[in-house]
Amino acid sequence: MPSTTTGSIPAQVSPAWLSSIVPITGSIKAAPSGPVPNGPLDPTPIQLTGYPDPWAAPPSNSTEVMNVMKSIDWTKVPPAQVRTADDKGDLNFNGYDPADHDCWWSYSGCTTPTNPLVPSDVSYCPTAGDWGLTFDDGPLVPTADDPGEPGLYNFLATTNQKAGLFYIGSNVISAPAAAQRAVASGHTICVHTWSHPAMTSLSNEQVVAELYWTLRSIKEVTGVTPKCWRPPFGDVDDRVRAIAWQMGMTTVIWDEDTDDWNLIGSDGGTLSPDTVDGYFDTWINARKNGSDTTHGHIILQHELNKNTVAMAEKWLPQVQSTFRVVPWNECVGFSSIYWEESLIATSNQTIAPSAAPSATVSMASAPTIAAAFDPIADLFLSAKGVSNLAVSQGTLADSSASPSLSRSLSWGVAITGALIVAQFF
Repeated sequence: MPSTTTGSIPAQVSPAWLSSIVPITGSIKAAPSGPVPNGPLDPTPIQLTGYPDPWAAPPSNSTEVMNVMKSIDWTKVPPAQVRTADDKGDLNFNGYDPADHDCWWSYSGCTTPTNPLVPSDVSYCPTAGDWGLTFDDGPLVPTADDPGEPGLYNFLATTNQKAGLFYIGSNVISAPAAAQRAVASGHTICVHTWSHPAMTSLSNEQVVAELYWTLRSIKEVTGVTPKCWRPPFGDVDDRVRAIAWQMGMTTVIWDEDTDDWNLIGSDGGTLSPDTVDGYFDTWINARKNGSDTTHGHIILQHELNKNTVAMAEKWLPQVQSTFRVVPWNECVGFSSIYWEESLIATSNQTIAPSAAPSATVSMASAPTIAAAFDPIADLFLSAKGVSNLAVSQGTLADSSASPSLSRSLSWGVAITGALIVAQFF
């Protein structure tokens, strides 16, 4: 049934429930400027306490979550039904109204709600020739098989490239030095939940918990509070959008998907690199031959493992020679990316990568907003860990975290398993 909710989109306010969180040493204190950091991460151990277990669903009845619940005007949240999913994470569409009054992305690719209480998603770059560069699932934590960060960040520094990074909270607390490097480098940091669930299958309290702990981890580690988030698997409807909006965040999707998460490799992927190469060839050729002139694109890539990073490094120079490559927020003019206005870098700074690790920061490009859709493919990881982590250069000091990775999607649904060290958020 159509929602009977009436009114207008509520005004966003700075999250008062994070006001007591004090950023740790190494977080930025001023807007990024100067040389982009490069080289190894600072090896100084970082102690973070009081967080839920990494890669596990965070408690939905904690004092912190209840405080956020009280701050939300629930008359402004459409009462969409909580969806169901199987043990693999695949959503059940049976019985859902084809009219799609809930603007459920997983069902229809909807990014523009008809409900007057809910803002549209950002889903593409309005200007043809723009390429909104984004990476999900970071920061990439080192494992026995993967060096992790700062590999991708160093590469982006050497190419003077900024990107939009959608962070898993569990990874932020497991690789805090990497998260700090990304902010110092001027990348746009956004929320990608704590444990990567299908968000429409969660209760209101569970949705709040996934977003709260991620926001908190990013603020405590880096010093910034993002105004943006991306739902795992793109799974969002008006209920979840409205909750995220009142927690201070705009929903960001994409309109082109590399499917790089499924690349063949030690993580269990099944997709040939040739297939992903073909996607890039198609996009580049379409722009060059004049058939891609309607609007620009926000591209979904992953900071997931050495295979996805290698694919990004392989194609970025060719993409840069064909498109204007910018973080998603710059292509849509979303300039206010963090609640800490004084920490937002301007887009007119000159960037010169430095040769060694540095605490200096660089520019973050100007910001964004829009709408569109494309089938989604993201990773659903799960792992076991501890709440008190001593982390050095992104590596868990507590070896009890032994991650397993599984992935499912809800359109044409694909499932993949992979091994990963449990950490984050």
